[in-house]
Amino acid sequence: MKLSLKVEYACQVLAQLGYTRDAPELPHIEDLARAEAVPSNYLVQILNELRTAGLINSKRGKQGGYALARSPQEVTLYDIMRAVEGEVLSHSQPGEGASSRKTSAVWSEISARFEDLLKGFTVEDLMSSTGEHMWYI
Repeated sequence: MKLSLKVEYACQVLAQLGYTRDAPELPHIEDLARAEAVPSNYLVQILNELRTAGLINSKRGKQGGYALARSPQEVTLYDIMRAVEGEVLSHSQPGEGASSRKTSAVWSEISARFEDLLKGFTVEDLMSSTGEHMWYI
């Protein structure tokens, strides 16, 4: 299993939105792309998926931009994975072989444990506690 760049970028941008949660102005796509070194055209797609999943809010216009829909402590890595990848760890249904049902059951258990692990980490965990990566508008 390899973590997609899309998931990593989504985590980075959500951490950045966590930093700006109480800022007087909302960050725009260009600000987020620059702060996290993410291509802005790819970031548009990621932000749309995060918005559709209810993880962020967007506001149009001159005073517009992006903001977390919930506090950084409430958005889990599981939420992020589901928003941009759909299934967290999917596997095929059992086939006809003698070991297929048991194999499928093991993968189902692994998937459940992985989901529980992801639910234990939040956007707040992704944010630097030292402020070294903080960005302000």
